[in-house]
Amino acid sequence: MNRPFFSETQTNLAELSVSELSGSIKRTVETAFDHVRVRGEISGYRGPHSSGHAYFALKDDKARIDAVIWKGSFSKLKFRPEEGMEVIATGKVTTFPGSSKYQIVIETLEPAGAGALMALIEERKKKLAAEGLFDPARKRPLPFLPTVIGVVTSPTGAVIRDILHRISDRFPVHVIVWPVKVQGEGSGDEVANAIRGFNFLDPLGPVRRPDVLIVARGGGSLEDLWSFNDEAVVRAAADSAIPLISAVGHETDWTLIDHAADVRAPTPTGAAEMAVPVKAELEAQLANLSARLRGASSRQMDNRRQALRSLMRALPSLDQLLALPRRRFDEAAAGLGRGLERTAIAKRRQFERATAGLRLDLLSNRIAERRRHIGEQVLRQDRCLERQLLGARSRIQRAEAQLSGLPQRLTGQIARERQHTAALARQAETAIRHAMARHRATLVAQDRVLQSLSYKNVLKRGFAVIRGEDDTPLTRAAAVASGQTLSIEFADGRVAATAGDGIEPPASPGPTAPPAPRKRAPKPATLDKKPEQGTLF
Repeated sequence: MNRPFFSETQTNLAELSVSELSGSIKRTVETAFDHVRVRGEISGYRGPHSSGHAYFALKDDKARIDAVIWKGSFSKLKFRPEEGMEVIATGKVTTFPGSSKYQIVIETLEPAGAGALMALIEERKKKLAAEGLFDPARKRPLPFLPTVIGVVTSPTGAVIRDILHRISDRFPVHVIVWPVKVQGEGSGDEVANAIRGFNFLDPLGPVRRPDVLIVARGGGSLEDLWSFNDEAVVRAAADSAIPLISAVGHETDWTLIDHAADVRAPTPTGAAEMAVPVKAELEAQLANLSARLRGASSRQMDNRRQALRSLMRALPSLDQLLALPRRRFDEAAAGLGRGLERTAIAKRRQFERATAGLRLDLLSNRIAERRRHIGEQVLRQDRCLERQLLGARSRIQRAEAQLSGLPQRLTGQIARERQHTAALARQAETAIRHAMARHRATLVAQDRVLQSLSYKNVLKRGFAVIRGEDDTPLTRAAAVASGQTLSIEFADGRVAATAGDGIEPPASPGPTAPPAPRKRAPKPATLDKKPEQGTLF
C-alpha cells in the first residue's frame, strides 16, 4: 500500500499569528522584568532626539542592550548623560515587536558611584588645562568699585536673595540678574549663554554691560553641581571679557568653572563680599584719611611758618640794606654842582672855537669856489652831450649806407634760389619716371603670373564650372538635387541649366564606347559676361 509523501502530524498546539506571538513575548518580558536596575556604560549617545526622547545603548565587556528614555523622564534627570559614562539605570525591559528586539525603558538614571564622575571630571580637567583655559596668566583682577554687577543664577532660590542682601548691606550698586536653570538638562547651556550674553551687552547701551560677573549656585551633591562641569560653561567663563567670580556650592565643593573663573568664592555670599567693599568702612577710612590730611597740612604749614621766621631773622635790617646806596647817592649829589660848572665851561670853549671860523670873507670865498665848480660841471656836460649826438649821427649814416644796397642783394639771392628750385624739380621728375617704370614692370610680371594661375585658362581647354543657386561651385554629383537650377560657366560665358531626375552610375571598366552626341542647350537671351578672377573652385 502506497503512503502519501506528506502526512498530517497530530498535535494539540494552537496556531498563533506572528502578532500574537510577539504580544505574548512582550507581556511575558514586561511581567518578569517590570522593574530592574542595570549597570553599564553609555554607548551611541547623540543627545535627545527632535521629539525629546533619547535613544542609546548600555554595554559592558560581554553584552549590549538598547535603551530609551522618554521625554517626560528625560526632563527629570539630575544630570546630563554623556558618551562613555558608567551609569546605573532603573526601569523596565520591554520588546519592540516591529523588529523582534528587546530594550530597557529607563525611568531614572544615576552615575555608577562618585568615582566614575570624578574620573570624567579629571579627564575633562586635563583636556581643558592642556588648552590653557586654566592658565593663571589669563586671570584678571576684579574692579575695586564696580557700578554694575551681573549675576547668573536661579531667580527663585535663596542664593540670589543672599547676594542682593549682602551687596545692599555692604555697598548698594545696580545688579542685573540673568535667570537660568542651575540643575537638570539644559542648565549648562543656559549658564554658558548667560555669560556670553552679558559680554555682548553695550557698555553705553540702555542695559549697561556689568563690570563684574557672579556665577552662583547653592550647595548640593556632585550630580546636582554637574552642570558647572560642562565644557561649554568652562569655555564661556574662560572667554569672558568681564572679570568673573565663581560661587558654586560650598567651600569644599569644586567644579571646573572654579578653575576657569578669575576668582573663586567659597560661597555666594562670599562672592558678593569680593565684588564690592563695605561702604561704611570706606567712609571711615576716607574720614580717617581726611583727618590725617588736615593734620599733615596743619603741621606742614607750621613747619613752613617756623622756617620762614628763621630765615627772616637771618636777613639784614632795612637800614643796613639802604646804607650803602644812600651813601652813594649823597656822594653823587655832592659832586653834581661841580660837574655842571665844568661841563658849562667846556661847552663855552667849544662854542667860541666854532664862532671863530664863521667870518664873512670866508663864507664869500667858499660860495665863489662852489659857483666855479658848478660852472665847470655844466661845461663838461655840454661837451659830453655834443659827443653823444655826433656818435649817433654817424651810426645813422652807416645804417643808411647799408640799407641802400639791400634790394640788389635780395634780387640776386632770389634768382639763385629760383635756379636751385628748377634743378630740384628736374631731378624729381626724372626720379618719378624711373619709379613708375619699375612699378609698371612689376605689375606686368605679377599679371602674367596671375593669368597663368587663373581658372579661365582651364576653361579655355574645354572644361566648365558648375555652380549652384547661390553661385557656389559644385564639385560632386551627390551635391546636385533633382530639378535644381544650375549655372554652367564656359570660357566664353555662362548658360542656365536644370538637373535631371537621377544620377547615372559610373561606367564599368572595359572598352568605352564613344559618347553620343549631346544636344547643346540654347543659350539664354542674356548671359552674365562679368569677368571673374580666382581659383578654379
